Amino acid sequence: MSASRFIKCVTVGDGAVGKTCMLISYTSNTFPTDYVPTVFDNFSANVVVDGNTVNLGLWDTAGQEDYNRLRPLSYRGADVFLLAFSLISKASYENVAKKWIPELRHYAPGVPVILVGTKLDLRDDKQFFINHPGAMPIATAQGEELRKLIGAPAYIECSSKTQQNVKAVFDAAIKVVLQPPKQKKKKRKAQKGCSIL
Repeated sequence: MSASRFIKCVTVGDGAVGKTCMLISYTSNTFPTDYVPTVFDNFSANVVVDGNTVNLGLWDTAGQEDYNRLRPLSYRGADVFLLAFSLISKASYENVAKKWIPELRHYAPGVPVILVGTKLDLRDDKQFFINHPGAMPIATAQGEELRKLIGAPAYIECSSKTQQNVKAVFDAAIKVVLQPPKQKKKKRKAQKGCSIL
């Protein structure tokens, strides 16, 4: 049997959107109840997806501004990024296109990005929105719109607390590396206008 392919998967996104919880939920089937900013050691395990065994390496990053200069060091050699935003935080949603995509395109051009909406369990939690009057839920349609805008091959909403769709996030990341989507050829329009020589 051939050696399994190694896939480096790096999580990125604003601080407190649930990147570390998602990784802990996936790797240990538990949900940390306290907020622990990025205390997830790099992890690797053999995972079988569609009959293919891969060695999945998971790298966590800190979203806080203090780490802007250190974070890109994790990007080297990445095969896929999980770009997370919180389904109950409009700011984290807006930062996907404003901050994260420009950063990833700069440091890791051409590496596929899976868009992930976290905290799915809270989006329909009326009590949460009563307790947090300024919070704005992000609808699935908005996530899909953002996926198209950034050119991500997949958008998945998940809850680390209930574990809903958490495995699907990592399966999608593995699949996009093993079977990259075919690039659509854009028809080039004849350019009109003037040329300055």
